[in-house]
Parts: sequence; structure tokens; C-alpha cells
Amino acid sequence: MDVPYDLTSYVRVLKLASTPSWEEFSQIAKIAGAGIVLVGLLGFVIFAVMTFVPGSKPV
Repeated sequence: MDVPYDLTSYVRVLKLASTPSWEEFSQIAKIAGAGIVLVGLLGFVIFAVMTFVPGSKPV
């Protein structure tokens, strides 16, 4: 493991990185939020179905 080479490659990547614009950040936040809501909704539907299935233990 060549430490100086690794550090220079990390510095190069950090120099290329930039902060996103507000529009880009907003779009990413909306997509991530929609994914979280979708997973939560799917979990709730599974919970609701398992609650009404005969023979399943109520929570």
C-alpha cells in the first residue's frame, strides 16, 4: 500500500468534487423522500394484510 499515492488520488477526487446546485439537491431529496415513503407504505400494507390473515398472531 503506497500511502503518498493514495493521498494524491484522494486529493484529486476532492478537487473534482463540487457542491450540487439547489435544483439538483432538491430533486435528489424528493426522490429519496419518495423512496422512504414507498418502503414505509409497503411495510404498512404487509402489516395490515398479516393482521387480517386468519391464524396469524396479532401484534
